[in-house]
Amino acid sequence: MKRLLLLFAPLAFCLGVSAQTVDITWEKQAVAGLRTGVVASNASNVEEAMGYVKGKTYYAPNGRKFKGGATRDVADLLIKAQPAMAKVKQVIGYSTEFMDRVYPECPLYDWFIDELMRATADSLDRKVDIGIANRGGVRIEMPQGEVFYDDIMSMFPFKNNLCYVALKGKDVRVILDQMAASSFQIIGGIKVVAQNGKIISATVNGEPLDDEKVYGVATLNFLLDGGDGYYVAKNALEVLQSNGWLYDTMIPYVQSLTAAGKPIEYENQHWITILGEGDKK
Repeated sequence: MKRLLLLFAPLAFCLGVSAQTVDITWEKQAVAGLRTGVVASNASNVEEAMGYVKGKTYYAPNGRKFKGGATRDVADLLIKAQPAMAKVKQVIGYSTEFMDRVYPECPLYDWFIDELMRATADSLDRKVDIGIANRGGVRIEMPQGEVFYDDIMSMFPFKNNLCYVALKGKDVRVILDQMAASSFQIIGGIKVVAQNGKIISATVNGEPLDDEKVYGVATLNFLLDGGDGYYVAKNALEVLQSNGWLYDTMIPYVQSLTAAGKPIEYENQHWITILGEGDKK
């Protein structure tokens, strides 16, 4: 739901009417192609998926012909735009299943944080123990089947850099306590159990989180100093930031899976456990 405030002050003043608030709703709908047979195309099958325009006639994939009119004009506009969209419509991977974004944890979040931790360690040459990212940074779900370049760009659209932060366990605990009291973000490498808005246990590699031990944390620059209310760099002993954006990491990762003959797939790692009021650990 979005609320759009229409303010036409000079006109409203002249007409003697007041500003109005208009409610606008929308929902995502799959392209059905009921009249034309059009389906979403990739970079190499535009004519097969969308048809073609010749002269004043649009030839649809289902064999129908549209002479002139809005259907022909819209088809012509969309088909002519396809060359400029070719890069983002490349198929770069294959996902064995649909991965939804589910709170507090899901295979998509775990797949992402695992790669964030690995890439941060490799690019910044530091040992990474824990990963912390914001759920809002993963903008769409992972589709089942073919995965486009645009799917990954749309999934991770923000210009965030990978960062390494060295933190003592007690400072990691502060971040986890903040999550437990409000809303968990994406974490990896550390198993936490929360109850009644508090962390009751946290372990790294099977060992209890040590308040005085220094841990390597992979995160994003957005969260270093106030993004979504988190200050991951507070009290940091070291902060390193990589070049390039997050999607510059995730797109080559998907391409590397494909080159190795591997699909995109993952399982819930159970980093986060939230107990009910009467549950026992």
